[in-house]
Amino acid sequence: MKKTVYKYFLIIIGFICLALGTIGVFLPVLPTVPFYLVTTFAFAKSSDRLHNWFINTKLYKKNLESFVERKAMTLKTKLSILISVTLVMGFGFFMMARKGIWIPCLILGIVWICHIGYFMFRVKTEQGTEVVND
Repeated sequence: MKKTVYKYFLIIIGFICLALGTIGVFLPVLPTVPFYLVTTFAFAKSSDRLHNWFINTKLYKKNLESFVERKAMTLKTKLSILISVTLVMGFGFFMMARKGIWIPCLILGIVWICHIGYFMFRVKTEQGTEVVND
């Protein structure tokens, strides 16, 4: 019984993240890749049929395939992610700083720096199928 509930929970999470990631394709403030990563994980753990369907979609192939297979993204994808995350985190930082809430601002700043560092130094930049840097 618990496994069935968990399976359906993951399927629901997968579809919610699929919808949010797809909206993120059109809205630069909403990141696509993290939502598609969660979708991939949720479908892989809950349903082989949904997982196979998702990894064969154009959305997956365009936005996530290179990252999952080679830990690499195009410069355009990396910049899109970094800009959207910076805007969202910057808004949160601004709103908290206005109220003088400094500890969460510090935590948010550290998370932002780690995010930037991860994409700059851990995710390879590729152009087509050729990797540009490590």
